[in-house]
Parts: sequence; C-alpha cells; structure tokens
Amino acid sequence: MKDLSAINELNIDFMGIRRPAVILSGVILLILLVVMVFRGFNLGLDFTGGTVLEVGYQEPVELSEVRAALESKGFTGATVQHFGSRTEVMIRLAPQEGEEASAQMSEEVFQALSEAVAGRVELRRVEFVGPQVGEELREQGGLAVLFALMGIMVYVALRFEWRFAVGAVVAIIHDVIFTLGIFSLFWISFDLTVLAAILAVIGYSLNDTIVIFDRIRENFRKMRKGSVIEITNTSINQTLSRTIVTSGTTLLVLIALYVFGGEAISGFSLALIIGVVIGTYSTIFVATAAVILLGVSRADLLPVPKEGAESGGTSLP
Repeated sequence: MKDLSAINELNIDFMGIRRPAVILSGVILLILLVVMVFRGFNLGLDFTGGTVLEVGYQEPVELSEVRAALESKGFTGATVQHFGSRTEVMIRLAPQEGEEASAQMSEEVFQALSEAVAGRVELRRVEFVGPQVGEELREQGGLAVLFALMGIMVYVALRFEWRFAVGAVVAIIHDVIFTLGIFSLFWISFDLTVLAAILAVIGYSLNDTIVIFDRIRENFRKMRKGSVIEITNTSINQTLSRTIVTSGTTLLVLIALYVFGGEAISGFSLALIIGVVIGTYSTIFVATAAVILLGVSRADLLPVPKEGAESGGTSLP
C-alpha cells in the first residue's frame, strides 16, 4: 500500500514532453505507412485462399521433419504448425487453380508425408479456401475496423465531448497503424487471428483512454484552480498505478502465450503485445495531447446549470 500511494503521489510532467512525443510518433507512423504501401503484407491463406490439411501422427513429430518431407516432393513455401499437441500438424498450401487441382495436390502431400514416416500418419481434414473467400474476408475485416472506429467516436462524443472523441479515435488509429506497420516491416504472417488481435487492441486502447478521460472530467469539476495542462498531468499521475498494474499483468499473460502457445497463436499474441505497449503510450501522449491541441476548456466539461438556478428559483416541497 505504501508503494502504491507513492505512485499515486507522483507529479510527472507528461504533457511537458507532448510535442516531442507527437513528433516522434508522426515520424514513425509516416515510415510505417510508406512500408505498408510499398511492401504490403504477408497475408496468410485466410486472405489469399489455399488448401489446409490436418494430419495426425502416431508419435510426436518435429515441424522441420514435416517441412523436409514436403520440400523433397517439391512442395515449397508451405506453412506448417502444431495444433493441440505435438502429434497434430496443420499444413497450409498456396491456392491452386480449380478444386480438382487442389484435391490432387492434397493427395500428393499426404502421400509424401506417409512415405516419410512409413505410413504412421492419418489424414484428419482437408479444406479448400478459394481466393474469392479470402478477398471477402479482407473486405469484411476492413469494414469491421472502420465500423468499430465510427462507433467509438459516437460513444465517446456522447459520453464526454467531441474533442475527446477525436482524441480517442486518433490514438486508436495510431495504435492500429503502428501494429500493422510492424507486421509489414518484419514480414510477419497476417491472418484472421492477427485481425482479431487488432480489434482487441482497439478495445484495450479505448478502455485505457476512457479511464484517463473520466479522471480528467472529474478533476475539471473538482479542481477550481489550475490550467488544462496541470489538470491533465494530475489526472494521468492519479491513474498511473492502475495503468501500470493493468498493462503489466496483461503483458505477462501475452508473453507467456507468445513463448509457450506455439505457432498457431504466435501472431495473435504478438499483435496484442505490440498493441498493449503502444496503446499505453498513445493513451498518455497521443489521446490527451490531441484533446489539448483541439482546445478543450473547463467550460466544455462543466455541467450546464438548470433553468432557474441563477435566479434563485425554489423547488416545490
């Protein structure tokens, strides 16, 4: 309790470095946007289409052995990962023209795996995802992110004030672009699990931002003296302990998932790790800085006096 109270009594001038922080964020986002435009994304088969095979081995198998068996028969570029246990393997292959070609390719893949382990493998499932389905998934995912941002702007505008709505959406866009840019820069596979993580990042970032906005509004009404900068700094310092505890415990879980969860959820957990870290930063230095830049004042958040309050009107008994 003593350490926690010490954190609550901090008086760090976060807004004093808001301009360098905003400039740094702008430069990084510009670089990442250029990377995304010219390099694109390493889209998974969820978006590009392809063939998915699930096979079960009688004994645990190394992924390197499965890849070697596929490459020996000319199947290069396949995505191979464990799921469930080390005896279950999922194989994703690039799309082929026509369902007959895909069916023939899946049979050849299974035959190659069977020859490598003398038949000690069982074909559990074969699924073909067409390029048209992948294109629809890309469009639906983009619309999901867009509608989420629109809904957030409306919600924050109704709960607080339009300047806060713009600040929240700017911070969320900052987090989404940063996370997507990292995946593009390092050519990390982008599939539906990563898209789900992006949507989760939006929710996490908004929750963190709403906590600080709530405290700012509360302090505007309590602290009759003090500038907008001082009240904002006080609000951030008062919620700092909550931010540290929430982000820290969340990161511990996500790091454990990334290290021990296997390849199937590595992209999901990595996107969330990036989102939590950059979301904590943007809540302090992007969302609040945008609100101050838009010129928020005490009058914008104080409740409107009821009619008759100034004229000394009396209420009925």
